[in-house]
Formats: sequence, structure tokens, C-alpha cells
Amino acid sequence: MPIKLPSTLPAYSVLTDEGVMVMDEELAEHQDIRPLKIGLLNLMPKKIQTETQFARLIGATPLQIELTLIRMTDHAAKNTAAEHMESFYQPFSEVKDQKFDGLIITGAPIEHLDFEDVDYWDELTEVMDWTQTHVHSTFGVCWGGMAMLHHFHNVPKHLLDGKLFGAYRHANLAPSSPYLRGFSDDCVVPVSRWTEVRAAEVEAAGLPILLGSDVTGPCLIEDPDHRALYILNHFEYDSDTLKQEYDRDLASVQVEGAEIALPVGYFPEDDPSKRPSNRWRSHAHLLYGNWLSEIYLTTPYDMDLIGQEKTDLRG
Repeated sequence: MPIKLPSTLPAYSVLTDEGVMVMDEELAEHQDIRPLKIGLLNLMPKKIQTETQFARLIGATPLQIELTLIRMTDHAAKNTAAEHMESFYQPFSEVKDQKFDGLIITGAPIEHLDFEDVDYWDELTEVMDWTQTHVHSTFGVCWGGMAMLHHFHNVPKHLLDGKLFGAYRHANLAPSSPYLRGFSDDCVVPVSRWTEVRAAEVEAAGLPILLGSDVTGPCLIEDPDHRALYILNHFEYDSDTLKQEYDRDLASVQVEGAEIALPVGYFPEDDPSKRPSNRWRSHAHLLYGNWLSEIYLTTPYDMDLIGQEKTDLRG
């Protein structure tokens, strides 16, 4: 089944050209089926790029998906046209009476700030608490996952001496997890962050780590009590996203003699003139497909029942 998107959303034409099945509102209304209702709380500055990346992943399963784009109510986007935001995004204040089968909370380039210093932190804490009564399963990505770990478990984020940046290999630490169904013993995941959470502190909070690395630390963490997954890295990235970040960092260097490190394990032969290969796409589709499958198997058909019981996804 396809993902339902407005035909005027930029992701619609991009994904159609890639062969991803998409449908518009008119066609979806003629199908006698309840789609999975998935919200995307997009905190990234490049809204169009990010919404396309996640729509690509959640639109590649046999399930029909209805995607709702959500923004913080009073936080103005600086890098996306106001017309786009007005046309396709709903503020949280307008959707908080709705129920969702799933919600993705993206990362945000504000790692250097303490959580409480983020200008929309109070509303984001409201969102996170709201997920416990209005969302069946939540997926926190990078800073979004760290925010949920901090809010629900007081797990801190730690500032690193240098940026973790590249395509790193991660071990499959929980092969029997339904979220890792079909995964290899290890996999490559794009990483781009200045902060980390530490395995010992995650484990002390009683949370299982599903994917991890000796170099980059925990990658995928399950939180059964809050019906949530946290991924601290970026399976959703396009083939050239790390290159875009590298080029941006090079262009923004103002200090004479400053060096920008190459992303680790990304460019062939560490040569930035060579086109990087995507070595994570298949596992990205597996992970998000498995997440949607678990939602489909466990979410109530009657959406009014979502969030009425705080249970494990298979409880």
C-alpha cells in the first residue's frame, strides 16, 4: 500500500519519481481501509529534505500510511518558506486532541544548548507527555531521542570533544528484537552529532540497547514502558547528506588554518571528490518497516482506545 501525501507536497513528486507508491487524498478516500496515522514532528531546519527522507522510509511498506506534518506552535521556521509551512504543517496546538498510531520526533541542530534552554522546551515536554495518552508508539531521532531519554529517565547528554561524523559500523545487540527482524550481525549507520549518551547510564535506567558501537556508543534504544524507540543516529539520511554537511562546514570555516575532518568511513578511499556509496539504505527500510509492522500488529483498530493503557507494545 502507498503513503498518502498531498499531491502538492515536494516529497510527492520526489518519491513518485523514485518508484515509491504514493496516493493523494481523493484516491485514498476510495479505499475501505484504516490507514496507520503517523505524525512527523519536524524540528530540523531543512524541513523539505527531512520530510522527504522520512516519507520515503515509512512509505515503503505494504501498509497504507497517512502522514501528518507537525511543527512547534510558536517556533518560526527560519530555513523553510512560510508558504510551505502554512500549506503542509499543523502546529501541535491544533493536533493535540487527535490520536496517532505513531509519532516521529526528529533531531534538531541545538545540541550545544541545555535542554531547558531550548526556546520550545516547555511545549516539547508537553508533546512527550501527550504521547503517553495520544500516541501508540513514538520514535525519537538523534536530539529528539536524547530529549525523550532526558525527560522520561533523566539520562544526560554529554558534550564531545569533537564531532562524531561519518558512516560507522554498529553491532546488532538484540537479534531477537522484532525491530531488528532481518538485520545482519552488524550494519552501517550515518552519525552526525556533537553529543552522546553513555551506555552505562542508559542501562542503569533499565533500557535495552538494540544497536551500538564501541566508537559511537548506543544507537538504538528501546523504552517499552513509554512505548518508544530512540535512535541517536541517522538511518534516514540520503546518500549525500553527510557530504552536504561536510561541504557546509568547509564553507563556514572562518578561522585561518582551521581543519574540518572528513566524515569517517564515508567517501571511497577518503577522497571527497568521489561519490559516496549508500551502505545503510536496506537496514533503514528494515528498521522503519519493522516499527510500522509492530504498530500495525498492536495498535487498537478503534483509535479512541490509543493510550488508554500504558503497556509494552506487545503487552
